[in-house]
Amino acid sequence: MKPEMKTIDIEVSRTIPASTVEVFDGWLDPECPGTPWNEATKLVLDPQVDGLYYWLFINEKGEHKPHYGRFTIVDRPSKVQYTWMSLHTRGLESLVTVTFQPKGDDTLLTLRHENLPDDEFGRGHEKGWEYLLNRFADRFQAG
Repeated sequence: MKPEMKTIDIEVSRTIPASTVEVFDGWLDPECPGTPWNEATKLVLDPQVDGLYYWLFINEKGEHKPHYGRFTIVDRPSKVQYTWMSLHTRGLESLVTVTFQPKGDDTLLTLRHENLPDDEFGRGHEKGWEYLLNRFADRFQAG
């Protein structure tokens, strides 16, 4: 029997200078920098409950990094949740939950990624999400 893999959860947040509707819609827009969908070389995206997504990222070394999953919650403008599998989840189906909470005229975006392998690849997701959320916040800073 295969031993159970130890897992971790990560959470990152950003305050975005826009309404929850604008931020929610931006998160699901493949044209919006800072979303996983915008980084794709190839993309299939159906953001509705039980809708599937697939995106392929090809890095500077030419390595193919496919990501895929399905949407489990799409509650505009407060929450979106989807499963997440990639080479770096080691075959585990992880779960990404993104919440959008009003904070005055701004939005507090919180991303929680659960069930990641507790290894360098799983922990590397935090750096990846930090990078994307910085780009996403910059898009709204620019107007």
